[in-house]
Amino acid sequence: MRFMNDPSKPLMIQSDLSVLLETHHPEFEKLQGKLARFADLVKSPEHLHTYRITPLSLWHAAAAGMKLEEMTSCLQQYAKFGVPPSVINLIRKYTNRYGLLRLLHVGDELFLVSDDTVVFKEIRAHESIQKYVMDTRGERAIAISPQYRGILKQELTKLGYPVEDLASYQEGEFLKIAWREEDQVDEPFQLRDYQKQAVDAFGQVGHGGSGVLVLPCGAGKTIVGIAAMAKASCATLILTSNVTSVKQWKREILSKTGLTSDQVGEYNGSTKEIKPITIATYQILTHRGSKEGDFSHLRLFRERDWGLIIYDEVHLLPAPVFRATAEIQAIRRLGLTATLIREDGLESDVFSLVGPKKYDMAWKQLETMGWIAKVTCQEVRVPLSAPDRDLYCASSARHQFRLAGENVTKLAVIDHLLKLHPEEPTLIIGQYIDQLEQIAAHTGAPMICGTTPHDRREELYEQFKNGQLPLLIVSKVANFAVDLPDAAIAIQVSGSYGSRQEEAQRLGRILRPKRHGDNKAVFYSLVSSDTKEQDFALKRQLFLIEQGYHYEIQTWDPSASGGGVHHEI
Repeated sequence: MRFMNDPSKPLMIQSDLSVLLETHHPEFEKLQGKLARFADLVKSPEHLHTYRITPLSLWHAAAAGMKLEEMTSCLQQYAKFGVPPSVINLIRKYTNRYGLLRLLHVGDELFLVSDDTVVFKEIRAHESIQKYVMDTRGERAIAISPQYRGILKQELTKLGYPVEDLASYQEGEFLKIAWREEDQVDEPFQLRDYQKQAVDAFGQVGHGGSGVLVLPCGAGKTIVGIAAMAKASCATLILTSNVTSVKQWKREILSKTGLTSDQVGEYNGSTKEIKPITIATYQILTHRGSKEGDFSHLRLFRERDWGLIIYDEVHLLPAPVFRATAEIQAIRRLGLTATLIREDGLESDVFSLVGPKKYDMAWKQLETMGWIAKVTCQEVRVPLSAPDRDLYCASSARHQFRLAGENVTKLAVIDHLLKLHPEEPTLIIGQYIDQLEQIAAHTGAPMICGTTPHDRREELYEQFKNGQLPLLIVSKVANFAVDLPDAAIAIQVSGSYGSRQEEAQRLGRILRPKRHGDNKAVFYSLVSSDTKEQDFALKRQLFLIEQGYHYEIQTWDPSASGGGVHHEI
């Protein structure tokens, strides 16, 4: 099919694989969802969003089942001025590379195979590959030592040749995991359709065993993990971000399955139980006595005959766990996350060592279905006072960012927002402890930070959930795996520079469906105007904009009547 030039269409395709999308076009939201499947959002000004197609974005799309024709047809159908032939050629080149190299077991031997003998010969010639090769079997197969299964995939991905790992996995220690019957629980439980689809995508015949499932916060990633565990019926090691998350996993496992407490162990700083189902924190696995000492707890990967390892919040995987994961490729691996974005740029290592993206559910699609709350995002720009502006101008870049984050005028904005939502359960989230302590003293609300004892955290979370506590102040410890289903308002007062993953996780604190009311929530981000914080806010918002969220920009006028009002820009 030939597509003619049509200036009324919303896409402009450039030869460097960037794609410009007009935000005011009637089909903007439709195209936004399609592009997100095989391209990454890199800029999001008001009128024109910029996407970049990369080899990794194409490989993830191919691994998730998206066909080359779907990608090229999308671009050709909506391009204003056609698609440069070089772009089509590059998309075809990189997409076709996924599956060109495959890992297979033949009997007890592991082979790297390919039908393309020219590429295979080129790959074998690379010095970085030769040390992992045992011997060549004809023109299309190389015997590989199983211990190099992970590192080989890592190296080949760096060379631009991703490996489709179809080799078998060890069964692991058998463990029958059954869902609890309806007469055993207070509320009948069953998997939602998209949760079933995610589990099926991970366990796909011939391809199952490793991969990442991307689901919004509040979509039930823990339930999906338990379902995958039940399907595998084997001893499972679950790795997660903090002790609060460990407790949540354990509660969900015991409430949703027939497993008993003596079968589910916790492994963290204070408790070290190794049971058929063991839940550990990334922190304990990466703990060592000194900078040069060994990561002694990494032995947990070998302490039992695991049949499955679940990496919760896989985008947080620390480097030592990456290295350990490279050595255990014969064990099934499931990654769970709301976003594959890593601020350290190591997305390709998640792809190589945990597995490619197998399932990705659009946030807005779940919102439409009512499974997550409908969230309105508002960026409130708050001016610095005259003395703070002078101090800001005289400070270093790093100190400028902190001054902007701790802008004391934000206290007045908080007061105004709390008055706007007097009956709504509200979280105030920030980066700086001094600032949060000041807000806690100002509002009289309790604060949770890294030094808050676990029992005290659980007590405050429980009070918040049951309505006894309408306002809670939390540091970045609440960025991950905190189940606060009735939080309807989040006020972000400061953050970690341009962290897109942090913005997504913080919005996720209010995404869980509400048991009462209209299932709506509001996410406020307080940003000091005309500062570095405002610049970083644009980057922080990129992932959520890619998911279809829109930030309403407002400004705070402290001189206005009524103690300050908001004006839409």
